[in-house]
Amino acid sequence: MKILDWKALSHAEQGLALARPALSQSAELIEQVRRLIAQVRADGDSTLRALTRRFDGCELDDLAVSEEEFLRAETQVSTSLKRAIEDAYLRIKAFHIAGMPKAYRLETARGVVCERLIRPIDRVGLYVPAGSAPLPSTALMLGIPAQLAGAGRIVLCSPPNASGQVHPAVLVAAARCGIQRVYKLGGVQAIAAMAYGSETVPKVDKIFGPGNAWVTQAKIECSLEPGGAAIDMPAGPSEVLLIGDRSADAEFIAADMLSQCEHGPDSQAILLTDSIELAQRVDAELAVQLGALSRHEIAAQALAHSRAIVVGSLKDALDLSNLYAPEHLILHLNAARDFLPLVRNAGSVFLGPWAPETVGDYCSGTNHVLPTYGYARAWSGVSVLSFLKTMTVQELTPLGLREIADCALELAQTEGLDAHAMAVRKRLDRLT
Repeated sequence: MKILDWKALSHAEQGLALARPALSQSAELIEQVRRLIAQVRADGDSTLRALTRRFDGCELDDLAVSEEEFLRAETQVSTSLKRAIEDAYLRIKAFHIAGMPKAYRLETARGVVCERLIRPIDRVGLYVPAGSAPLPSTALMLGIPAQLAGAGRIVLCSPPNASGQVHPAVLVAAARCGIQRVYKLGGVQAIAAMAYGSETVPKVDKIFGPGNAWVTQAKIECSLEPGGAAIDMPAGPSEVLLIGDRSADAEFIAADMLSQCEHGPDSQAILLTDSIELAQRVDAELAVQLGALSRHEIAAQALAHSRAIVVGSLKDALDLSNLYAPEHLILHLNAARDFLPLVRNAGSVFLGPWAPETVGDYCSGTNHVLPTYGYARAWSGVSVLSFLKTMTVQELTPLGLREIADCALELAQTEGLDAHAMAVRKRLDRLT
């Protein structure tokens, strides 16, 4: 791991120190994604089967997971894993219930009542990646808020294995969230199927979930089409930023950095500290812990663009963190909560040495589908609100119209919108 002295860097070098791995958005990738989407739109199920054969190496008779497959999954998952899924489900659900938005009604002037109503998105699509490991946690993180929001139709896609099966742990998690429509699809074809529909896969209005560069680009492409689907948020590779003071535990920090790096070779971990000694201790710990990982080759690639940056003060560290806007922010600090008011941009914050990012990924209760690649400056993680729409309502009595008519007329006339003013005057004339 590189250890950098922030004050010794030039302005250009400081920019590179906070740079993320480049996104795989080459012109060739974009063109290939667009071509695959067009094929799915044109040929539906036949293309979905062909692309699954090509990319996942299996032949599918039925794209949908059957009731028998759901039942079989229950027998294939260990009791301990089912218990973990249930425990995580209950904590995630409790946290998301507490944050559900509420409708409200207010009289803004005599006879003028304004309201905000809340409605679920009618049709939502959830994407649960597979890659080198199943992700039942993502099924929970997406399925629980969708369930709480009352979405009318919930569709879930997850890549099949070589036997043409979705991992049983993902099916158990989906079933716990009440999801019955699960399809054996991954990659671009899954996103296109949910965005535009096919003979088997129903079209949805909004798509949620993480994925690789192909999935991310497919979501972007489909969201730009009027006939496509909205998406949860822009996303890039997963990342963590840690801030540690002199008292921080180097062993814990190294473990936190590696837990992020093992996600993928394009993941990133950055340590900000006011202690060169801590940075050196962490670097030594990384070397020790890396060799014990089953995914050490992947983690080693991610460590190549991870680094420690030594700053003049913890305030400087918080300023740099806000500039970077990490997906995950871990504060390995004495009295960590005292620094929380200084955090402006982060997807999820972990306070103190006993809050590893791992618990947020799985079972503390918060959602792990978060904005990455600096999007935390303007975007929030997935919540129940992500699956809802709000509508406003206004109702006026004759007295109410008289109360605010002058205000409306003045603004309409200033903006030169005569018909707007006329719509108010005609009503006032009727009241005289």
